Amino acid sequence: MKIGRIAAASLAAGMAVVVAGCQSRQPATVAFSVEEAAFIKKPGTTAVVGHAFRTKPSGVVVNAAGEVVRLVPATAYSRERFRNFYGSRKYVPHRDYPRDDNPDPAYGEYTRTTKAKANGRFAFENVAPGEYFVTTQVIWGDEDAFFREGGSVYDSVTVTGKEKEPVQVILSGY
Repeated sequence: MKIGRIAAASLAAGMAVVVAGCQSRQPATVAFSVEEAAFIKKPGTTAVVGHAFRTKPSGVVVNAAGEVVRLVPATAYSRERFRNFYGSRKYVPHRDYPRDDNPDPAYGEYTRTTKAKANGRFAFENVAPGEYFVTTQVIWGDEDAFFREGGSVYDSVTVTGKEKEPVQVILSGY
């Protein structure tokens, strides 16, 4: 009888963790503004360089090898999207990705992309001054699995245009 109560309590606790991990998505309230995002298309002189990875519970580091890395202008629209997607975290597990995400079509036209190298390193050259989000995913496991491990990571950077060195960013979710 005691074992049954312990098992039930464990199951209930496990379900609470699963439910708590599910981020409630809010409907969009801010419209995308081409004018607000236009600075990403201006010429710049700064490089934004970084490393994208996640650390497994075992301590093994998994790099974002070959993953698309996005440089997104920090506009009212993108701030709301990132807040809705990530909440107060800088990492969202793959299992919690929203399945009904339909961004404004122009949003993608006002981002820049590159691919992370095998070691998880990436670079954006000639970045114009402004505030940006840098995001990618680091996932592993069988592509046909019900749940894959890892997820999406991001951080924010500010480019002033006066930098003498590249702006460094680490995308690890911490």
